Amino acid sequence: MATMNSTGAVLVFTLFLASTGMSSAQQPSRTTNEFLRSSCSGTAYPSLCYSSLSSHASIIQTSPKLLASAALGVTLDSARSVSAMMTTLSQGKGMTPRESGAMKDCVDQLADAVDHIKRSIDEMSHVTGSNFALTMNDVQTWVSAALTDETTCSDGFSGQPLNGWDVKMQVRDRIVTIAHLTSNALSLVNRYASGGIHA
Repeated sequence: MATMNSTGAVLVFTLFLASTGMSSAQQPSRTTNEFLRSSCSGTAYPSLCYSSLSSHASIIQTSPKLLASAALGVTLDSARSVSAMMTTLSQGKGMTPRESGAMKDCVDQLADAVDHIKRSIDEMSHVTGSNFALTMNDVQTWVSAALTDETTCSDGFSGQPLNGWDVKMQVRDRIVTIAHLTSNALSLVNRYASGGIHA
């Protein structure tokens, strides 16, 4: 499977704009906003879903495929940002051995999550009528794997308080947000998968 090198959201939309003829400068219509709100209402975190995708509404229009792709792109960009932050924090001093171990594990898990999301986006770009079911199954598998990585990372900071380091604010909350974005993206991917290639 090929992987992508450019940022998620930009690449995702580039894949589809040529065929749709839409421009990101267009203002979303009332129908488009209603579609986005309705779609997000079916996710586990609807407010986050809408706030993270509303700026892309004019491109998404009422396309479940574009909606799922946009959610994956936004998730990838956020995961990359948090992964970079975690890498920087992991190189800091003053952590206990437990904190250092949890941080290093989390850096590895986030790197895996980023790779899984990239793969899911790449798979979405190759969806056709003849390979729809198989390709969407791969997409769902990659996104689910990313969510597992993020949850495992977050769980590494649960339990007993970590001495002298505000992990809850600096680390865990950020990972939880990425996991919520990923969960929402998976819901939208599942919706598109259940509707078929013309959804």
